[in-house]
Amino acid sequence: MAHSLKDKAQQLVYVIINPMIRLMLKLGITPNMITFLGLIINMVATGILIYGAEKAQRGDFRYIGYAGFTILLAGLMDMVDGRLAREGNMSSSYGALYDSVLDRYSELIMFLGICYYLISHDYFLSSMAAFIAMIGSIMVSYTRARAEALGVNCSVGIMQRPERILLVSISAIVCGVIFHYYGDIKVNVDWLPFPLYETISVFTFPIFLLALSANVTAVRRLLFAKRELAKM
Repeated sequence: MAHSLKDKAQQLVYVIINPMIRLMLKLGITPNMITFLGLIINMVATGILIYGAEKAQRGDFRYIGYAGFTILLAGLMDMVDGRLAREGNMSSSYGALYDSVLDRYSELIMFLGICYYLISHDYFLSSMAAFIAMIGSIMVSYTRARAEALGVNCSVGIMQRPERILLVSISAIVCGVIFHYYGDIKVNVDWLPFPLYETISVFTFPIFLLALSANVTAVRRLLFAKRELAKM
């Protein structure tokens, strides 16, 4: 059912972006250009987070919301470049490699911004979770790539790149929206030295989830590849 919903959502996005794809084809824009644009947009998102870390007060989450919107836009470029390659018959082995390499750079740059922001504002546990999520995100992609180089189709598990980008970007946007309307909400309890809940938790709880699920997916892929390689 989840796979069916994902397919339907993907088709809806294609309906929205298809006019843009046709315009790009007329203008001679290539998939590699869009892939590079996605990298630049992610760098902008990281710049927003670093600016927010340096200039904003702790408890001011506007920049998280701005960065979330920018990350979502960069993620859209990841769909556009693939669609453009297929519609324009521009798919190539180098294009696939270029896309994969720049996607890894984009994701690492994004996590750099997140870690920088959280560390700068003294969210230590959340910054550790973001770092572990970064490790898991890279290992999910690496495990699949290495397994497929050995002849195993290893796309099992959740938290592939689209899911990771959506989780991070949407939670960041929601965090920014809640801050805009309600400010920094805090729920304190006597038995914890830090708030049980605060507005930034809308952003950091999904990062904890990502840290866990991405690494679980990487291990699942490793074990799946082991079983499949044993059959060869």
